[in-house]
Amino acid sequence: MARACVALGSNRGDGPATFEGALAVLAEAHGVRVVSRSTWRRTAPVGGPPGQADFLNGVVVLETELEPLALLDLLQQVELGFGRERAAEVRWGPRTLDLDLLLYEDLVLDDPRLSLPHPRLEERAFVLEPLAELLPELCLPGSGLAVVEALGRLAGPSVTTGEAER
Repeated sequence: MARACVALGSNRGDGPATFEGALAVLAEAHGVRVVSRSTWRRTAPVGGPPGQADFLNGVVVLETELEPLALLDLLQQVELGFGRERAAEVRWGPRTLDLDLLLYEDLVLDDPRLSLPHPRLEERAFVLEPLAELLPELCLPGSGLAVVEALGRLAGPSVTTGEAER
């Protein structure tokens, strides 16, 4: 079994219910086990169109028998099942569910469909904060930094606007 870390994001609809539903679907998927999840956080949008609502963000740790591209396919199927319409979206705009594969073991991958670690992982406090809650000392492939070190390198205050219920 491989360990994978997945970021969740939503700023359209009932984010907490969507996250719980997505985790239930993942937990039922063949070859996937949900190991842990962070606290859900409300965060200001980063990039994208102005005036959009705050996002709900979090991270889950999975154990999986799936290879990285098969896991990506599963994550995209789950997004679709919760109403995500990629073709109709504006980049970094509102969405019902975003599932980003952040890490898959210590794999470094540059595939047209998937880059690992996630290419903007170390730039985003809204991902590093919940990841640090779960795996603070995890060494990030590529940079070699621990998650807490990468988080500490980000300039400015946290983008967190509040924590949602666990």
